[in-house]
Amino acid sequence: MYDFSVIWDWIAFAVRWLHVVTAMAWIGASFFFIALDLGLKKAPNMPTGVHGEEWQVHGGGFYHIQKYLVAPENMPEHLIWHKWQSYITWVSGAALLMIVYWVGGELFLLDPTKANLSLFQGILISGGSLTIGWIAYDFMCKSKLGEHSTLLMLLLFVILVIMAWGYDQIFTGRAALLHLGAFTATIMTGNVFFQIMPNQRIVVADLMAGRTPDAKYGKIAKLRSTHNNYLTLPVVFLMLSNHYPLAFGTEYSWIIASLIFLTGVTIRHYFNTMHATGQGPHWTWAVTVILMIIIAWLSSVPGGDTYEEAEARALTPYEQKFVSAKGFEEAYDVVLGNCSMCHAREPSWDGLRWAPKGVVLETQSDVARYADKIYMHAGLSTAMPPPNAIATMTAENRGKIVAWVRNARAD
Repeated sequence: MYDFSVIWDWIAFAVRWLHVVTAMAWIGASFFFIALDLGLKKAPNMPTGVHGEEWQVHGGGFYHIQKYLVAPENMPEHLIWHKWQSYITWVSGAALLMIVYWVGGELFLLDPTKANLSLFQGILISGGSLTIGWIAYDFMCKSKLGEHSTLLMLLLFVILVIMAWGYDQIFTGRAALLHLGAFTATIMTGNVFFQIMPNQRIVVADLMAGRTPDAKYGKIAKLRSTHNNYLTLPVVFLMLSNHYPLAFGTEYSWIIASLIFLTGVTIRHYFNTMHATGQGPHWTWAVTVILMIIIAWLSSVPGGDTYEEAEARALTPYEQKFVSAKGFEEAYDVVLGNCSMCHAREPSWDGLRWAPKGVVLETQSDVARYADKIYMHAGLSTAMPPPNAIATMTAENRGKIVAWVRNARAD
């Protein structure tokens, strides 16, 4: 029978690919329409109700675009709605969160050195926490704070910093940053689903009924779209952060994540201003560089447990299952001899200062914790170790890894 681990890995790949494609479509549409709004110009003899127009050239042709601040006098025959990119991005992201961080929670979600949680408790916190941001943010937008956009964004930033710290207290570093990204992305999709689209439907319904639409609905949608525009870049970083242990594998990863939000704001402010005025404020780049220098400095502070602490820590039930399985000692020796020179708290491989992707394989608990990944990357496939470091990684040694993991699963 085809190994289920292989099938599951390809399912995760398919969902991840869908998530990436739809996210690109959503981000592209968001950036395009914000740039379009900011580039609109007044012109003589524009139709009644038109706020501004813009000429663009692309793909060998010219485009003449006009924006109605509220709505045209009559409902157009062909109306394109931009909503599915947001919905499918969030749904596929939620599915990927479940596949990687819920099903694989013992490895990627829970950190026994931070909090003694069961997998079920971790999943409850993971799923439940994502709604907190939307509820708080939506309440603030509908209150009098909604009339003060800058103050509103500052308060949202405070909430994000608090959540970054909270996630870091209980989850692994990579899970903490990923959840902060999912927390923010939920706010963004909530804006589309609960505010932008319903308000646009009200305007369309008024047009079809022959009523004059109220301008307030367009203003609400515009405000939420602008917020999404400024949150996009930090979310992209957070979703990719699992590739960068310097971002998630330090004591101050929650501060790094918080500062990333500020760099996203400064970069977007530059381009938004440039689209509106033709010239961006150059001070934003100086601020961004300073923030990145601070981030780089914070990333050099090591995080995680020491070798001695890892050796002394009691095995979790998940780790114990793999350590007690038949063939563990042989597989453990193979991993130490072929993987630990790079995947160590202090790598001995020339040119490496940190374990690749933050994966450490030294103690029995380390190896047991990453059993499934070792099985996929160094057992079933030849992805690891790299070609120039496999002098002793023979087919026989890979077979020992495969046999060990299968024995653990059988038990």
